[in-house]
Amino acid sequence: MTTHYFDHAATSPMRQAAIDAFVEHAGTLNPGGQYGSGRHAGSVLSDARETVARLLGTDPVEVVFTASGTEADNLAIQGLYAASELNRVVSTPIEHSAVRDTVNALDGAEVALLPVTGTGHVSELSALDEPAALATCMWANNETGAIQPVAEIVARAAAAGTPTHIDAVQVVGKLPVDFHALGATTLAASAHKFGGPRGVGLLLARRSPAPTAILHGGGQERGIRPGTVNVAGAASLAAALEESVREMETEQSRIRELRDRLRERILGQVDDVTVNTTEPALPSHVHLSFPGAEGDSMIMLLDSLGIEASTGSACSSGVNRASHVLLAMGVDEHDARGSLRLTLGRTTTAEDVDYLADRITEVVSRARAAGMAA
Repeated sequence: MTTHYFDHAATSPMRQAAIDAFVEHAGTLNPGGQYGSGRHAGSVLSDARETVARLLGTDPVEVVFTASGTEADNLAIQGLYAASELNRVVSTPIEHSAVRDTVNALDGAEVALLPVTGTGHVSELSALDEPAALATCMWANNETGAIQPVAEIVARAAAAGTPTHIDAVQVVGKLPVDFHALGATTLAASAHKFGGPRGVGLLLARRSPAPTAILHGGGQERGIRPGTVNVAGAASLAAALEESVREMETEQSRIRELRDRLRERILGQVDDVTVNTTEPALPSHVHLSFPGAEGDSMIMLLDSLGIEASTGSACSSGVNRASHVLLAMGVDEHDARGSLRLTLGRTTTAEDVDYLADRITEVVSRARAAGMAA
């Protein structure tokens, strides 16, 4: 059975350029070595760092390679908090768990949350006017795709002397990023979201204020992320990023057209649908609620047809829970549980869109007939 993949927000297939770069450099040794093979590995790593810096509007020394976007978020948030004498933190109620759980785990932190509107966009920034150890906000939401006013947030926080961390995992490779122009203190990204390898991420970190090291055992990556660097992974990330940036304008236009076509076909065929993705939003996302249809039921029915998607909700101990993002937006819990996140990417075709659209009515009907779980 042919697979029709609609979960690019979770992970995107590796680009051939990234595979080639990984294979080419898989045999590299420790870039910290002072001998020939070490110097060669160090040169490959430096090239990757310079490529990332050029593409993301930063300096090479500000590029820190990590094992994931989640690790990058942790290094930034915990590190900036440890570097401050304040215990106040400003965040939002729609953050990915990599940020949300990290903020909640900060010892002694007093957390202020910026409110969001019914469209899922951060609003009312007055909490940023009081100094804090850090402020953190995602650039675009992983569930709805809603693009947040990060430039305004960074500027407002800076006026109060507060450093800002931006979770840009959903944005890097999809929208233009200029780290210096944005003015953020730190920014996180993940290679596999733009066609790089899984298990590789990056943190952009200004020279000052810099996160305090929360990991120990070596001086690699400015001491912010100690440990022998994954040279092949860094080279692969850089190759994927370069290709994604090069094709960004045309590819995002193509994806937007396919996304709009999918959304309109679903709305034209299925009764009682709520669209949870509102502009400004990533062109790749369309998040929909189908009241009366359990999200997990729709996922299983779609999977049986070779369609891979996600609900955007968390599962804890086998109990389906409504998405905290949708609840923060004011979506009714019953409706939130009946949601699908459909995300498109560079491998998505018109045939994929039509295949899903031709089958969604039956899927929703069967899910509604099965009813909601207790």
